Amino acid sequence: MHWEWQVFCQDTLDQEPVSGCFGHGGSVTYLDWMLSAWGWTVTVSLLALLIALVLGTVIGTLRTLQGHPLVVRLGNAWVELFRNIPLLVQIFVWYHVVPALVPALKGVPGFVLVVLGLGFFTSARVAEQVRAGIEALPRGQRYAAQALGLTPWQAYRYVLLPQAFRIVIPPLTSEAMNVFKNSSVAFAVSVAELTMFAMQAQEETSRGVEIYLAVTALYVVSAFAINRVMALIEKRLRVPGLVVPGAVGGSVGGGVGGGH
Repeated sequence: MHWEWQVFCQDTLDQEPVSGCFGHGGSVTYLDWMLSAWGWTVTVSLLALLIALVLGTVIGTLRTLQGHPLVVRLGNAWVELFRNIPLLVQIFVWYHVVPALVPALKGVPGFVLVVLGLGFFTSARVAEQVRAGIEALPRGQRYAAQALGLTPWQAYRYVLLPQAFRIVIPPLTSEAMNVFKNSSVAFAVSVAELTMFAMQAQEETSRGVEIYLAVTALYVVSAFAINRVMALIEKRLRVPGLVVPGAVGGSVGGGVGGGH
């Protein structure tokens, strides 16, 4: 097979090679286009991940509130709704249906709607991880916090959530990597991210192998980067002896009301 990596140095309009592979004087090469698409992919992914972490933490916490069955049901309904509807369907709903129902959103760029759709979809998965992390803690942690006079908010803020997050960082890493992969659905509503670039560029150049290999490499780099960042966070937050390796769901000792 003959590789033609020079395809990335071609002008997107006249297919003529451009010196240095980067456009100048108004010209745009396929390399320029691919890097721009990568930027959109990273932006969509990081903003959606931020929304997912904030909402997921709130919803996951609400699902563990004792003595508030209505709040727990609402949290469960959120998770079931956004987790059980395919992501592509949700993106189309956000792009075509929601603006029709909420006129204020008609002028919102598709990019923003995709971020919201992907963020809400992922928040349901994050909420499940946070709930599992909190419920993996010994009940004595909650009771000891109450015995110290902490309010429920303070108990979660200073005792339960810090320990729960240390337990769920590994699965949250997988969710963060999935966000980058799931961002590819943005092509369905014409957001100029990597997948759309690959589809259009291979049609124009007939060099699909080179195009898709380069795009795949960028997805791998993105996922690996977020994996390393999460690994660094996990290492910095690790408390020796807090989580016992091999225990089901994470066996926690120490902290408020801990003990062995």
